[in-house]
Amino acid sequence: MKDSVKENMEVIGADGVHVGTVDRFDGDRIKLKMSDSYGKHEGHHHYIEAGFVAGVEGNKVRLSANADIAVTLEEEKSGRPVDL
Repeated sequence: MKDSVKENMEVIGADGVHVGTVDRFDGDRIKLKMSDSYGKHEGHHHYIEAGFVAGVEGNKVRLSANADIAVTLEEEKSGRPVDL
């Protein structure tokens, strides 16, 4: 799966709602671009665990959770869950 996820791909929830844009893979997590993530928390990157990726379709990374749930599973650079 890691080889299929590329920079600038759109990350969408299972419901088709935009979650963010891939910056790069960082270990076992997808690092989202700081300027473009659902719920936008300014000043830091968000990460999504690779285990939440359901598949890659064209230029989109589809998650196994809806967008509103996926953002509660995002992590900040510090590795702690984001408070929404």
